Amino acid sequence: MTSGTKKPTWVIDKERTRRAEAKETVWLFGLHAVRDALVNPAREKLRLVLTKNAYDKLEDAVTLSGIEPEITDPRSFKVPIDEGSVHQGAALEAKPLNWGSLEDVAISGTGAPLVVLLDRVTDPHNVGAVLRSAEVFGARAVIAPRHHSAPETGALAKTASGALERQPYLRVTNLADTMEELRAMGYVLIGLDGEAEMTMDEALAQVGKRAVGLVMGAEGPGLREKTRETCDMIARIPFAGGFGSLNVSNAAAVSLYAASQRLHHDPAT
Repeated sequence: MTSGTKKPTWVIDKERTRRAEAKETVWLFGLHAVRDALVNPAREKLRLVLTKNAYDKLEDAVTLSGIEPEITDPRSFKVPIDEGSVHQGAALEAKPLNWGSLEDVAISGTGAPLVVLLDRVTDPHNVGAVLRSAEVFGARAVIAPRHHSAPETGALAKTASGALERQPYLRVTNLADTMEELRAMGYVLIGLDGEAEMTMDEALAQVGKRAVGLVMGAEGPGLREKTRETCDMIARIPFAGGFGSLNVSNAAAVSLYAASQRLHHDPAT
């Protein structure tokens, strides 16, 4: 090999990551999650394992998907999902969804100009619940760092109750850089912290009807310092008595409701 032809380490690492992502698959399980994935034309489906009872319940979706199911006995339901998972006799191996670029989703995506950013929220049940709330309240995307966040898994999909197939879940290389990109697109970034002086209502009153990014940290550590510094303002959800703060998925639901309502409110009425 002649000098100068050796690839830099960062190039090799990037290519290795790209190859791993190309091979990556996810196992979805449970009747609801599998049904929604089967009828989603954007979902690349690889292998479907069903019991006879589950097939009877999903027959229309299976027919629509065009995938040939493997019918198996409930006692020998062998797929690589966590033992104890409530699969209801249905499991689907598929490719993770590709939602496209941040710019496409944040600027011209469906729904209100509203996104949720999750700072190292690793519990798939919390992320699944946030995705569900984001869909209910019409947000354009839920955004999380590629590392130190909940990946697209069967547990996440089951908690999301179908929202994973319809609500963009973007996993980005660097959350702070993504926040700066959103700001350049016109988004105002509101970080949530139970100790903040400003309430969420006060923050949203300042924002008016501009695009909003709600930034939430993991329970316990909260927002990282760099994430907090990148926010335009920090706000809290007021709570009564000594009950403390809401968990991240409940806080997301409350904040999404408040942020979505201001877009429909007409001060003249």
